[in-house]
Amino acid sequence: MRSIRRPVLAAAALTAVVALTATGCGPEGDNADAKPSQSAAQDTGGGEIKIPQEIQDKLKEHGIDLDKWKNGEWKNWDKDKWLREAGEFINPIIKNFWDPDKIDKVKPPQDPSKPEDISEDQGKTDPEPAAVDAQPVKTPYTSTAPGVGLLLFSTPEGESRCSATVVKDPAHPGKSNLVWTAAHCVHAGKNGGWYRNMMFVPNFNKNGVAADKLKAAPFEDRVPSGKWWADDMATSNEWIKGGGAVPGVPMAPYDFALMHVKPEQSTGGKSLEEIAGAAYTVDFNAPAMAKIPSLTAQGYPAEPPFDGAAQQQCTDKPTRLSMDAKPTMYRIGCTMTGGSSGGPWFIKGADGKPVLVSNMSMGPRPARWSAGPHLGPEAKSMFDTMSKKWATKQ
Repeated sequence: MRSIRRPVLAAAALTAVVALTATGCGPEGDNADAKPSQSAAQDTGGGEIKIPQEIQDKLKEHGIDLDKWKNGEWKNWDKDKWLREAGEFINPIIKNFWDPDKIDKVKPPQDPSKPEDISEDQGKTDPEPAAVDAQPVKTPYTSTAPGVGLLLFSTPEGESRCSATVVKDPAHPGKSNLVWTAAHCVHAGKNGGWYRNMMFVPNFNKNGVAADKLKAAPFEDRVPSGKWWADDMATSNEWIKGGGAVPGVPMAPYDFALMHVKPEQSTGGKSLEEIAGAAYTVDFNAPAMAKIPSLTAQGYPAEPPFDGAAQQQCTDKPTRLSMDAKPTMYRIGCTMTGGSSGGPWFIKGADGKPVLVSNMSMGPRPARWSAGPHLGPEAKSMFDTMSKKWATKQ
């Protein structure tokens, strides 16, 4: 399987298949009432980062050197020292860590009363779909795909990237600060922990300028809706316990994640949804795949033949792909490559507007098809916990 983020990791299962993204786990069980994770480190203007005492204590508890943390070093980080459990996500804002030039260069390393019966999908794998060539999303993205963007983060192997999407928050109608992506984009799985320097750039490169011309593009075109740092993170416990170095195998059905974000610079109190221009409803009660006429995947693929600068999309009728873990995944024909991981999978809602039902998780190399998780009770529990946790805060 291919990873849609970079650096690309070697495949270890499912011949010729590479996972496209990475995920993290959410506050569940004993952590459900925990306070929101803090990421509000302040830059004094002289480059010194003030990290709250609570975060310093947590780093010390795990044997992590504070200076190395601030300098972005990952030396000597092993599983025993890596913050990895639900509720342990720490992501202090390092002002201008993600400057425009660095951003340009990074490569990919409703509440239903009764869930619909999708039992007909379980344990079934349909024939491989025909490849569907990805097509450029029309520009400007601020009008045609508002709220879809780049997710940037640091891993032990270096800086990396995925795709992500602003989603609606029932606790803050019209003012959401929630972002959906893939688990493997935020958490290393069973042998690691949470990635860091996690930052979302909605509507990145709104005019779809080619990568070799990005540097000359105005800053307001490259980063039209600001830079938003994750200050809380959630993913499935299944991913934390069983995710691996090859993203999506075998826990791809749980390859989803949700984050709460805050702006790097003041927005005058405006939310991510207001600044980005849109947020999308997440449907945790999507119909069985045979009842979905078409599904559209969007993201920023960065491996050839794509350059990571322009947003692409694939539209196809979904079929079924079964893994060792349940539930059965969606699968569509799609040639998007690494970097598109975590990007939204939309169907048309009753009102004709896009509704998020999945995210990009994995696919073969070379790219012919892509698969994404079915968002069921586990994903809904994660989402509800995060929304309630921040209901009295923004």
